[in-house]
Amino acid sequence: MAFIICEPCVEVKDSACVDVCPVDCIHEGTDQFYIEPDECIDCGVCEPECPVEAIFEEDAVPEQWTDYIKKNYAYFDK
Repeated sequence: MAFIICEPCVEVKDSACVDVCPVDCIHEGTDQFYIEPDECIDCGVCEPECPVEAIFEEDAVPEQWTDYIKKNYAYFDK
C-alpha cells in the first residue's frame, strides 16, 4: 500500500518529501507531487517531512480527499 499526496500539496509543491525519499518514488506533476505506488516501499519517511501535512497512507486518506487516491494512480497510468 502506497502513500498518497492530497489537496494541501496542490500549488504548494514543497519538495521536502522528495529530498528524504530513499527510493526516489515521488514525482513532480503540474499541480502537485505524486508517489509512484509500484516504487513506494511504505517506509513513511516522507509523511512527517511534509510541511502542509498532505501525505497519508492510502487507507488513512481523509474522506474529503479520497479522490486523490484515484488521481495518484491515474497519474502513473499514462
